[in-house]
Amino acid sequence: MIYSNVIAGTMKWGAWGAKFTTASFEQMIKDCIAVGVTTFDHADIYGDYTTEEDFGKVLKEQPSLRQQMQIITKCGIQIVSVNRPHHKIKSYDTSYEHIMESVEQSLKNLSTDYIDCLLIHRPDPLFNADEVAKAFEQLKQQGKVLEFGVSNFRKWQVDLLRSRFPVSVNQVECSLLHLEPFGDGTLDQCQQHGMIPMAWSPMGGGNLFVEDDEDERNKRIIAVANILAEKYATGADVILLSWLMTHPTNILPVLGTSKIERIHAAVAATLLKLEREEWFMLWRASTGREVA
Repeated sequence: MIYSNVIAGTMKWGAWGAKFTTASFEQMIKDCIAVGVTTFDHADIYGDYTTEEDFGKVLKEQPSLRQQMQIITKCGIQIVSVNRPHHKIKSYDTSYEHIMESVEQSLKNLSTDYIDCLLIHRPDPLFNADEVAKAFEQLKQQGKVLEFGVSNFRKWQVDLLRSRFPVSVNQVECSLLHLEPFGDGTLDQCQQHGMIPMAWSPMGGGNLFVEDDEDERNKRIIAVANILAEKYATGADVILLSWLMTHPTNILPVLGTSKIERIHAAVAATLLKLEREEWFMLWRASTGREVA
């Protein structure tokens, strides 16, 4: 599967953020595709179980758009919502039955007959690798899902599922404010097995751009990013994304934004290659010390 170098995250497009109308969803989808951002990241729970359907209304009206995009969605988290009145507490469900039911609902919501990539949204303490593999195998045979992966899984949890079924993607939090995947084996595992790492919150959830921020770590990072931005005649946000995408695993950032100009900045970052020492300048700014 070929995904775009930047992924448009839809979490904040609907009820949990911008509250896009159907027309706004359509415009954002078309604007993303126009600049080469063709992969859209969903989860069944987004917008209290409404964002998939809001997105799908556009595809129902204009089915030709479906062939121009790749759709990722996730399942496994159950939240308390008026749209799921039988949920009494927030919990996880990665059972065979729940995965199959969730995919059927997502297909209906998204007005499509296949999902490009299905992710298990979170590690589940009751995770049964055999059940998950059974669901994945059946969905693949039925042509309802083309590729499979996980989100927020640790290395050993990926190893467990990989022992039963091929895993193509691990979507994790990764940024200059969240360096753990660089040292806990996550990115090494992706490189070893040819898995695709996708990074949610790739710019630290916007925390680096808070005005009058007194956090010393944030100030160090932004100071270096601004120096490099001046050198390359671009924005600090472009520098931060370029830093992430410099990694040899070709990390794909998932942009959780409802603003097309931020998508444009991310696309610009794909064209900028930081020098190795510049990459380590930002690493040092984040850790607060020289490498050993």
